[in-house]
Amino acid sequence: MPLATTHITPTEEGFKTSTAEVVFETGVAWVSLNRPDKRNCMNPTLNADMHGVLDALEDDERCQVLVLTGSGPSFCAGMDLKEYFRETEAKGHMAVRRSQRDAYGWWRRLRWFERPTIAMVNGWCFGGAFGPLYACDLAVAADEAQFALSEINWGILPGGGATKVVTDLVSMRDAMYMTLMGELMDGKRAAEIRLVNESVPLANLRTRTRAIADVLLAKNPEALKAAKDAVRRVLTMTFDEAEDYLVVRQESLNFLDKSEGRKEGIKQFIDDKTYRPGLGAYKKA
Repeated sequence: MPLATTHITPTEEGFKTSTAEVVFETGVAWVSLNRPDKRNCMNPTLNADMHGVLDALEDDERCQVLVLTGSGPSFCAGMDLKEYFRETEAKGHMAVRRSQRDAYGWWRRLRWFERPTIAMVNGWCFGGAFGPLYACDLAVAADEAQFALSEINWGILPGGGATKVVTDLVSMRDAMYMTLMGELMDGKRAAEIRLVNESVPLANLRTRTRAIADVLLAKNPEALKAAKDAVRRVLTMTFDEAEDYLVVRQESLNFLDKSEGRKEGIKQFIDDKTYRPGLGAYKKA
């Protein structure tokens, strides 16, 4: 059986599990993978804990934007080689498959999370860490961060979706180089090849991430959810399929948005002349 999901009762300030920590701050939930002594590498316990974290946050009004980062000097060093591979493999093939489902499961949930998500890559980001990196809608890295698909260096291919991640995010040549060479790259290079949106000095990383979160907080939350899902869905659609999907998704949004933000935004632009869509969001009630 899969590991039981960790049950969490949030407090006003946030909460902790044995492998993760959440701090609430004015609309933002700062979620830290918290195994700093292990470079925040993912083990079965962390994977189970993250299901519990997402359970607790998905309908918590204090989490209007989720930021995923790592405690200490690392974002995440990938999968725990001792626990995830050696110890799990010793239990047999199905134990490996169950561990994979727990890991891939919370990354999948993060991809479709109800609120916008930002990966704040503060340090090492290796191998399996590309899963949660890709799952976040936006990604900001420290210039000093280090990225690598190092699997080739110890005789395997980048699994856990990592190969899919790089082929989705970067050019084929860059994806092939990263996969075959197993070399380190810093945050600046990761931004150049579009593995992340941008890179800033480590000293400015939290401030820049907070600024991005504040821009998102000013926008219609129902529209943000519809828009982020639309980007991911249309990636695998033909043009005609995407046209049909987007028409229906907008109709669904009109129904789900009880604030009627579309009408209010048009009113403020056309009638009140109080804002311009190209320069920012309309004022929410």
